[in-house]
Amino acid sequence: MLILNFGFSQNVIEWSPEYKVTLTDFKSPETEINSQLSGYTLFPGTNIDFSFHMSSYAFMFKKNFNDKVSTTFNRDLAAIIAPDSTIANQLVEFGQYSFDLTELYSRKFRKEIYENKGAFSDISFYQPILKKLQQEMDAENSRMLKSTEFGKDLGLIKVEHQKVLLEIESYADFCKECKPPKKKKK
Repeated sequence: MLILNFGFSQNVIEWSPEYKVTLTDFKSPETEINSQLSGYTLFPGTNIDFSFHMSSYAFMFKKNFNDKVSTTFNRDLAAIIAPDSTIANQLVEFGQYSFDLTELYSRKFRKEIYENKGAFSDISFYQPILKKLQQEMDAENSRMLKSTEFGKDLGLIKVEHQKVLLEIESYADFCKECKPPKKKKK
């Protein structure tokens, strides 16, 4: 059992500001760099995970779910298909942008559930919030894929990536380990 958990942890990476994805992180069997290919594809393998186990009583009084929301990069699912290493490395840059964008939306999700969870909230209260934010994130990813010509415009990726990193900083109270400030009572 310990070996299985160790293997899992090697292939699912939790977001941290220090971790940078590399071409070797794209371990899906679909990953291929081959000059015979005419097109290219990226599946970033990033995800927002939200999981908690608690009694109804504990749920009623729980407000901060930051530690229950994770941003992950799954090496076994991440795939790059490219005709050469130049394009493959451009796709890696887009993969890092996507990983950081996923963390930004995880933080937005943590903030929304913190602000919207009431004492008598139904256990599924978070579902519409997550759905809305997932749609926003998907739209942003699509916009970037189109505007960067699927990652070929590295200059634009770097500019937009910097914006995402700054926005992540603006949600500093909603990192996974953080405790949001309590609202001051008037």
